[in-house]
Amino acid sequence: MARNAKTAHVPTPDVISIKPTRMDFVFGDNVPRHWAFNDPFCTHFMGALSTLFPVGERFFVDSVRALREHVGETVTTQDISGFIGQEAMHSLEHVSMNNMLEAKGLPALKGEKFTLGLLNLGRRILTKRQQLAVTVALEHFTAIIANRLLTDTNIMDNLSDEMRPIWMWHAIEETEHKAVAFDLYQNVPGSSYAERVVFQVVATVILAAVVAAFQVWFMARDKQLFNLKSWAFGLNTLLGRNGVVSGLAKEYLDFFKPGFHPWEHENSALVAYWREKLNGEVAKAA
Repeated sequence: MARNAKTAHVPTPDVISIKPTRMDFVFGDNVPRHWAFNDPFCTHFMGALSTLFPVGERFFVDSVRALREHVGETVTTQDISGFIGQEAMHSLEHVSMNNMLEAKGLPALKGEKFTLGLLNLGRRILTKRQQLAVTVALEHFTAIIANRLLTDTNIMDNLSDEMRPIWMWHAIEETEHKAVAFDLYQNVPGSSYAERVVFQVVATVILAAVVAAFQVWFMARDKQLFNLKSWAFGLNTLLGRNGVVSGLAKEYLDFFKPGFHPWEHENSALVAYWREKLNGEVAKAA
């Protein structure tokens, strides 16, 4: 077994259950054009992220499924099945969301197609283990972004009522399964600390470039490219002091510690709290 001896396993908390939930979100004409912070930049940043999810989540599922025979004490067949089910539901729900964005004149489906081409290139040139390493790297991003969404009520409070539930639900489930791909990777022969950090760096650079390009693309299609007020507000919200993205620096860098494990960031208490909130949001919308 090529498990990195310096990586200590941190068990998933007993209160966490990795089970998929079908939500069937409906995004109608009542969704505001600028549904995040009532601002074009912030809306299109989150829209750009959504554009990545349908094909990205399928890549995650494929990479985990391809090596699921390496389950063991640290990650079980049940964990793998839960992960696959949750990611499949995320992909499905963000397809619905992206169709809504496309109907508003935004290039969500072209963005999906570009992302699929990029991931298919990865499928062709990377080994199965390396593809799983990419999944581990990107799952770290989704986990720390999810944690920020669930801890910073200012973000949730500034999403429209129509859009808040999907982000709340997605963040909850990303938290629940945040260690599954990581633990599976540690069990795969040939896995190493060096490989996972190299692919984290590569994934970071590519992700940042793609999201930045999509941001400009979405702003242009919305005729907001030269809305300097929105750019200033959005960049400060993301990258300012303790911004949504800049505030993730410490959690992001923890990944580069040889002994890192996702559940070192113990935030399981958030799951029960936000599931209750989600149930209230869904009931209110019904």
